[in-house]
Amino acid sequence: MVSWLAGTKNVLDGSRVLTMEKMKFSAKTAGFYLASMIDSYKKVGSLPDDLIDIDDKTYAKYCRNPPRGKTRGADSQGYPIWIDAPFMKQRRMDEATRAIAPLQDAVDLDMATDAEKAALLAWKKYRVLLNRVDITQVPDIDWPEAPA
Repeated sequence: MVSWLAGTKNVLDGSRVLTMEKMKFSAKTAGFYLASMIDSYKKVGSLPDDLIDIDDKTYAKYCRNPPRGKTRGADSQGYPIWIDAPFMKQRRMDEATRAIAPLQDAVDLDMATDAEKAALLAWKKYRVLLNRVDITQVPDIDWPEAPA
């Protein structure tokens, strides 16, 4: 995503300089979002609920291809960091397993609602797709989308 925009910082001589547009970061998607496009993201339903403001220096560091064997992730406060690709996969697998456990319990005990049964199926499909992710393809990993 290109975020360098032509600006007009130097008003005295009329020259145009490149300025960076304000960015936001989502730990859930490990992705950047243009602040000026927030309404558009909302309209299409792709706006995560965990956006934080990111300064220009942080964006410049993490918007590029990651170092070999790394992928973009988030620290405990939601800011971007480089993490090992296997760690990212394991973190997502752990999340899926935690979501599946109580849903599977409800099914096993014949107490599951239709919504719980559907959620269980969605999480299991996600976990299978996640298991098939080839982490050697960093930075071009095509992560499956977690169920809502």
